[in-house]
Amino acid sequence: MILFPAIDLKDGQCVRLLRGDMTRATVFNDSPADQARAFASAGCEWLHLVDLNGAVEGHPVNRDAVRAILSAIEVPAQLGGGIRTIESIAQWIEAGISRVILGTVAVREPGLVKAACRQWPGRIAVGIDARDGIVAVDGWTKQSTTRALDLALRFEDAGVAAIIYTDIDRDGAMGGANIDATVTLAQHLTTPVIASGGVSSLEDLQELRPTERYGIVGAIVGRALYDGRMSVPDAIRTLRGE
Repeated sequence: MILFPAIDLKDGQCVRLLRGDMTRATVFNDSPADQARAFASAGCEWLHLVDLNGAVEGHPVNRDAVRAILSAIEVPAQLGGGIRTIESIAQWIEAGISRVILGTVAVREPGLVKAACRQWPGRIAVGIDARDGIVAVDGWTKQSTTRALDLALRFEDAGVAAIIYTDIDRDGAMGGANIDATVTLAQHLTTPVIASGGVSSLEDLQELRPTERYGIVGAIVGRALYDGRMSVPDAIRTLRGE
């Protein structure tokens, strides 16, 4: 199981939100590139990047910060937030992003997601952010009427590299991951699932590790790494069962 340290970008800074609330942001680093370099130096295999402003505004905003991160690291990075056109996907892949995460557009234009999967095999993930099992869009500011599982099933035959499932009410709240909901989703899919939201301790990662047999291949961790509740090396060892 892969650890994905999270770098959430707001106004060019590395922040963490509480339950997706843009007004409740804690700044952890003024230099996202330095933060990315620190995670990479600690041994992570991937980075998870989110353009929070872009997710709300509907187009990439933190371009300079993302490009600075890409210049600072050699490990692959996945990026989501405000990426809603084929042109935007192409620009980020050309810039060096290894995997593009599509969220809101997956709800509104599933055909675009499928076209992107055909054009960039293995480079497209779908981000499903849910409250009580219902998908939220536009940077979590609006609620759709689509169930998380129904959305995931739309892309079962599309060639999506992964489904990134976030329980919004757990995100940044340090209350533990919603393992039951994530496992339920994964059990209905052949697409790999990455768990996100609420991981607060190594014990949470220990609980997640056995779910790999259901197709959960990774865990995104943010605040717990910034708060010092766990280190990147310890988290990696825990997910590997070492």
